[in-house]
Amino acid sequence: MTENKNGLTYAEAGVNIDAGNALVDRIKPAAAKTKRSGVMSGLGGFGALFDLKAAGYNDPILVSATDGVGTKLRIAIDTGHFSTIGIDLVAMCVNDLVCQGAEPLLFLDYFATGKLDLDDAATIIEGIAEGCRLSGAALIGGETAEMPGMYHDGDFDLAGFAVGAMERGEDLPAGVVEGDVLLGLASNGVHSNGYSLVRRVVDHAGLTWADKAPFADASVGEALLAPTRLYVKQCLAAVRAGGVHALAHITGGGLTENLPRVLPEGLGAEIDLDAWELPAVFAWMQGVAGIVEPEMLKTFNCGVGMVLAVSADRAEALAELLRGEGETVYTLGTVVKGEGVSYKGKLS
Repeated sequence: MTENKNGLTYAEAGVNIDAGNALVDRIKPAAAKTKRSGVMSGLGGFGALFDLKAAGYNDPILVSATDGVGTKLRIAIDTGHFSTIGIDLVAMCVNDLVCQGAEPLLFLDYFATGKLDLDDAATIIEGIAEGCRLSGAALIGGETAEMPGMYHDGDFDLAGFAVGAMERGEDLPAGVVEGDVLLGLASNGVHSNGYSLVRRVVDHAGLTWADKAPFADASVGEALLAPTRLYVKQCLAAVRAGGVHALAHITGGGLTENLPRVLPEGLGAEIDLDAWELPAVFAWMQGVAGIVEPEMLKTFNCGVGMVLAVSADRAEALAELLRGEGETVYTLGTVVKGEGVSYKGKLS
């Protein structure tokens, strides 16, 4: 046998370890900006360490959440706009954590692609770091997987994992009663749910991502990539002020499916649809595709990204606090006897 001096390499098989190492070096400054009390290690190790005592907790309960961005990624890939999709990833996780009453502490990301593009990957992960910075979580680690043959050229997927904490006994929901007031916080558009339907609507309307959006002063793609809002710091401020009994992140399932998740058995929600104006993007989709109101309300956030159930005697003060934190606040309705969500008025 003769020795093969030109054997195959991992790079020839489609995996560039050097590019992966270069990516880690490039994103270290962005990750460093998310450092917070409790972080004990930086990027590059086999695991990441976090000290709960140093973060200020005496008897902590850990809370975890994981999520992705869904088919909103398809728009980012098709348009080449990657700067905000990482914020979506963080928001979908940390907005869930705060609904349990937890403060987000750390975040891990998983980025998988067929062939690593250093610039695109860095832009995506820098967006993740920005989402972490805005929500007070440390980007403490992650994984970049280059998997040729698993993804078409240019395609990628994202997943996120967040860990938060609260002191024992401070978990939510707690104390929800009939008569509690439901305060809604405005969304920033479609956020990160329902995009399989969104893409069908755009196709039905005969539009491309580059066309001028009928519902915004931007292209269709740019408008639909508006990032999911982060509600963490403002909701934690409301919780710490007292009187918040529950929070519901309005994601897939809309108001119809998400509000009942935080209400005890025997209680439901009554929502006045006239309490806020349906944002233009939703009105356009409803009109151009003939989507009936119940379908809108169980698919999209329809302009309300987070709902707080609060004590009636604290509702006005908490609404003012949230407005002071930069929120647009709607008084949506009340907690009532019954089950599920009932509506009055009309989306408009």
